[in-house]
Amino acid sequence: MNGNSLYVATNSNATGKRMVALGMMELACRRFGRVSFFRPVVRVSPAEDQSIRLMRSRYALPTSAEQMSGVTRAQARQLLSEDRYEQLIQLIQQRFKALEAEADFVVVEGTSFQGLAPELEFELNADIAVNLGSRILSVYGMGARSVEDTVQSAMIGNDSFLDHGGVLIATVINQVPEVHADSLRMAATASVLIDHGPLYFLPEEPQLRHPTIREIQVGVGAKLLYGNEAMLDREVTRRKVAAMQLPGFLERLSPASLVITPGDRSDIIVGCLLAGTVPEGPTPAAVLLTGGIEPAPSVARLIRYSASLPVLICDTDTYTTASLASEVRAEIGDHSPRKIETALGVFEKNVNVDELADRLQTRSPGRITPMLFEHSLIERARQHRARIVLPEGCEPRILQAADVLCRRDVADLVLLGDPNQIREVASRVGATLPKSHVEIIDPATSPLRESFAETYFEIRQHKGMTKDVARDRMLDVNYFGTMMVHNGLAGGLVSGAIHTTANTIRPAFEFIKTKTGVDLVSSVFLMCLKEGVLVFGDCAIVPNPTAEQLAEIAISSAATASQFGIEPRVAMLSYSTGQSGQGKDVEKVRRATEILRQSQPDLLVEGPLQYDAAVDPRVAATKMPDNPVAGKATVLIFPDLNTGNNLYKAVQRSANAIAIGPVLQGLNRPVNDLSRGCTVKDIVNTVAITAIQSHVHHCQDTGAIE
Repeated sequence: MNGNSLYVATNSNATGKRMVALGMMELACRRFGRVSFFRPVVRVSPAEDQSIRLMRSRYALPTSAEQMSGVTRAQARQLLSEDRYEQLIQLIQQRFKALEAEADFVVVEGTSFQGLAPELEFELNADIAVNLGSRILSVYGMGARSVEDTVQSAMIGNDSFLDHGGVLIATVINQVPEVHADSLRMAATASVLIDHGPLYFLPEEPQLRHPTIREIQVGVGAKLLYGNEAMLDREVTRRKVAAMQLPGFLERLSPASLVITPGDRSDIIVGCLLAGTVPEGPTPAAVLLTGGIEPAPSVARLIRYSASLPVLICDTDTYTTASLASEVRAEIGDHSPRKIETALGVFEKNVNVDELADRLQTRSPGRITPMLFEHSLIERARQHRARIVLPEGCEPRILQAADVLCRRDVADLVLLGDPNQIREVASRVGATLPKSHVEIIDPATSPLRESFAETYFEIRQHKGMTKDVARDRMLDVNYFGTMMVHNGLAGGLVSGAIHTTANTIRPAFEFIKTKTGVDLVSSVFLMCLKEGVLVFGDCAIVPNPTAEQLAEIAISSAATASQFGIEPRVAMLSYSTGQSGQGKDVEKVRRATEILRQSQPDLLVEGPLQYDAAVDPRVAATKMPDNPVAGKATVLIFPDLNTGNNLYKAVQRSANAIAIGPVLQGLNRPVNDLSRGCTVKDIVNTVAITAIQSHVHHCQDTGAIE
């Protein structure tokens, strides 16, 4: 066993195997450099396989769908019918080994128990896993089974894998109803399953059993008539055929239902629109119109005005449409981002991924890959559970990011703004804001406003501040949110999606101030490149730093790098390397380097360096051979804002890098700015960074050791 692949295997259909495979891909991408995915048997074709499409899309895998598959189900049946079992295994093995040769780790999702005899398919999975040299993670579903049947099924399955020579690293029992969780855990740990390695129990998650509107749209052949694409990712809890009059229908309407009705039932359509306006009411997920009949123009205007209820239409009659809709299965696919985040949240909360990684007994890569870095942010943030305030509560991207952050269990959030408007926008973009993780505060009506204004007045009265102006200032969401951080009601703040950098950070300059011993607030971008993660500073705050300020920026940037697991090797950048150039700008960098060496003798630093000499080992070997920083720099300090801002954007665009930031450094409490062109992923990453900074600040304040 070479230990560089894992086979996720099960013994029946619908055990949630794909969710476990997804969780293992997340783990692998944190621990390995080049990760790939493989399916030994696909249903029709590699390109149509849901798991391959999901993994290729989410993890931007460079290999083709064809390379990630063994054989089709038809090919497998043909070879089995011809009694060519060994040839089938060898064919799959050859395909896998070609993929494995180009990867550091491969996650293999076994067959789906659809189309072959279950007993034969189980044997096939065991033989495939052993002949691929993969360790096995066995997955069993409980669902409606009894505790005894579930444990018995898992024991028989594991014994069979072991009999085939498989190496089990762990057992997952999925879809465990809460009512049976304790008794199942006791029965399983009292059985021989405990001898097969770690046991993990994943709770039943109803959301994963519900199809999305998009899945039903595809299943019934409907088209989107009104609404936007983001709405199609909502889950459908029930299918309701509206055949009775409106009063009776409304009595039976339940939240997140798909309402199926002919297009000429204007009363039902309007009733669904109104149901979505009632607080805590039975808001439908969507309306599906049958018979190819579009709503009357007057009704269509109401639908457009509402803009929160997706309406689909299909040509089939109501009975046929309802039958087709009832047959649609819920999938975790590349077009179901909400389910992906929910599935990962369930997996990561209930599986000890570090324990699993250790059992794989493989070496972690020597460098921090971008995927490792991004996922390490999420994991570290989750561990310490900070409370982060997001002042731009009505911005759709902020709400979508809040949805992801809650599903991944990353942080508790405070959204600022009018609650009704926030909920309306959240509904429109399909974002869920659970009360257990999200608090909504309106500065205009909050009882905190008066005390915040008083605090602000006391801090700024020497600058001519009056109480009336202070009270008005606390209507500004950035001032209100920053005051929450100042008063310890939140661990940090993230803003800037619709505000300028100045609007975001000005309140922090006024009353959060800088840390003791720090005279300068500066920033870095965390640049996630294919080769690893680099820290660029300062690219957003200080326009033309002096030599002393450059040295302070470098010290803060090195500390930031260390906070996020990046070993700081500092390059002070210029248009000259070493002693090759002269001039005022080069001398400033040279002077800053000397100041840095004197104040931080243990810090690896070199300067002046040109960018290529700082990051390219081949160039460094020519210009500064055997230098501990040249060619290996991880923290790059630019001589001025003009250079830094332009270069980070050039690298971001030309190298297709992920730029996380600007991350502010030097403040007493974490406040971070977003680009106004930020994506949802950018917001998620920045909130995770802010949560980590919040924990670091807390440790520094209390003297705790992280």
